[in-house]
Amino acid sequence: MDLTDNCRIFEIAPSAKKLFSFLRESDVPLEKNSKLKPHARTVFVMTCEAAIQLRKAGKVVVKDSTLKDLGATHFKYGVVDEHFEVTKFALLETIKEAIPEMWSQEMKNAWAEAYDQLVAAIKSEMKPPSPV
Repeated sequence: MDLTDNCRIFEIAPSAKKLFSFLRESDVPLEKNSKLKPHARTVFVMTCEAAIQLRKAGKVVVKDSTLKDLGATHFKYGVVDEHFEVTKFALLETIKEAIPEMWSQEMKNAWAEAYDQLVAAIKSEMKPPSPV
């Protein structure tokens, strides 16, 4: 699966580029940006881990420090529900295109649930950083 297909996010919502510090001032084409692919891979891996946790334990658990970092970062860059939804759509479409022979409504629902649970955990920590 070519995770740079998540450039689809920017086709759907071009303004999302401003949310990524490594894209804001870059003239490099998206598919050649050295930081975009690792970011897309991280989103995919975390969603995979969420799916595994849901299947095994019935809930998604993200390490507190990771969750606080993700929440703070998403808050800092002004990520809103619409951004999460566009990312979900792009992720599901990328998976569907990668494994069309296995794709079903059940699989789509399972991936969507894993992503939604992960996002809910991130959103729970989306707040200004605590003063030190």
